[in-house]
Amino acid sequence: MLHILRKPWLLLALATTLGTAACSGDGDKVVLFSIEDDIALGDKVAAETDSTYRAKGQLLERNSTNARAYQLLNPIVNRVLDCGQLTHRQDFVWDVKIIKDDATQNAFASPGGHIYVYSGLIKYLDNESQLAGVLGHEIAHADRRHTSQQLQQQYGISLLLSLVLGENPNQLAQIAAGLGQLKFSRDFEREADNYSVIYLNNTPYACDGTAGFFIKAQSAGQQNPPVFLSTHPDPGARIEAINAKAKELGCTGRSPSNNNFDELKRLL
Repeated sequence: MLHILRKPWLLLALATTLGTAACSGDGDKVVLFSIEDDIALGDKVAAETDSTYRAKGQLLERNSTNARAYQLLNPIVNRVLDCGQLTHRQDFVWDVKIIKDDATQNAFASPGGHIYVYSGLIKYLDNESQLAGVLGHEIAHADRRHTSQQLQQQYGISLLLSLVLGENPNQLAQIAAGLGQLKFSRDFEREADNYSVIYLNNTPYACDGTAGFFIKAQSAGQQNPPVFLSTHPDPGARIEAINAKAKELGCTGRSPSNNNFDELKRLL
């Protein structure tokens, strides 16, 4: 697709055609990007995100200083990724990075499989199953291409394609800065919840781990709830749906060791 888009008149024609489709009733259910465009856009957004948090001193780089933290995090991520249920396991880069910000309880995904998780969220969680569930939720957003669809709906296909072509750097910075606050549709959230259970079914984790996070956040009764919860509506109904799916699959009640998870929290 990219070699076609390098011809300006074809880009204009495609943007006009796709813009019409994006405004149709099915626009939020159709991915007008190719997989290659997902990867290209995701790489650019991730590079911008890395640069932003690196400048703030908040990006935990994958270097010798943070080697142990990633040694503890990587197996959790890989168990979810290797569950055998991802559509784009071999297509996307699938890297997970930690943002050092204890005041923020959030995680987010870019197109193409770049996942970011804040230290504040990791420290907030009670066990490894909850972390695996939250990561599974974000992995689902990327693998089901929800992030691309939501960005497509918010910014339009022509703008996103221009970013793929290396244009509009200021707009790229704006999109990267707002990715953590991107609000998904209820359908996308329900699907990501559902797939987090499906993913964890083929792991050692209790597959209702995401529900555990929602339950903890609800019971805390905080005046300012965690960012991840406040941008994902209807936690009560979602808890019921997650628990129902977990019961259907018969994958609740698992209690893997939390020794590595507890060490990760201490390191952060």
